[in-house]
Amino acid sequence: MGRELAEAYPEVRAVLEEASEVTGLDLERLCFEGPLEELTETEIQQPALVATSLACLRAVETVGLEPAFVVGHSVGEYSALAACGALSARDAIRLVRERGLATADAARQHPGAMAAILGLDDAAVEELCDGIEGVWPANYNCPGQVVVSGAEEAIDRLLAAAAERGARRAVRLRISGAFHSPLVGAAGPRLRPALESADWAQPRVPFLSTVTADVEGVERFVDLLVDQLTAPVRFTEAVARLVAEGVDTFVEIGPGQVLAGLVRRCNRDVTALSVGDRASLAKLEEVIAA
Repeated sequence: MGRELAEAYPEVRAVLEEASEVTGLDLERLCFEGPLEELTETEIQQPALVATSLACLRAVETVGLEPAFVVGHSVGEYSALAACGALSARDAIRLVRERGLATADAARQHPGAMAAILGLDDAAVEELCDGIEGVWPANYNCPGQVVVSGAEEAIDRLLAAAAERGARRAVRLRISGAFHSPLVGAAGPRLRPALESADWAQPRVPFLSTVTADVEGVERFVDLLVDQLTAPVRFTEAVARLVAEGVDTFVEIGPGQVLAGLVRRCNRDVTALSVGDRASLAKLEEVIAA
């Protein structure tokens, strides 16, 4: 993740070097080389993702892109808050390191799992969750795709119920805990002091929260990031809100293309790009120039 841009832009590598210093992890090695088993551990994965996203942002800034809004999915909200100037990159990475440790510890205390339900509408998945104790909607990703989170046995029951209900696919995710559910609620009290110690600023451009699917100000950020640990990610609703505000181009910054794909499934009429290497950065320049 991020290797190509880091080799081309000193400012990109500088972000990864600072992230390694802040976290005490060799994030440059982990992001570039893995191994995957280590990189996907919750307490490493979260700072690695945010560090790479903020590193890629430095490359995007060289082409003169200015966002009208920022939005993030789950831990990506920390990247979004740094992108809009509400938080320094250093503080964002420091906080995400603590978030990763806190959520990993909470997941060990209260083990659970997550599963993706494809082909059912939101209301149908909510109804299934209401009928099974210990499972909750966790990510509203796009129409027809909801991730649920809960206790192991409850997830098994929900997978069976979803199949009976006619889901096109219902599958467990390779995730080490029941994130975005009450089962990781213990992470909140641990994370809050770190959030309160950060140097917050009013964002330069509007920040759209995926906890509330609304534009939020600096006075709400600490509470929202605590609530985010156990609240569902309302990404479908957030995309709809941005489209209603006139947004017609979405740029996913960081490794992978998952969010751009979700945006296109939310609204076929918008342009959605991902920037994580030199080729995709060149494509972005073409779109800006057009």
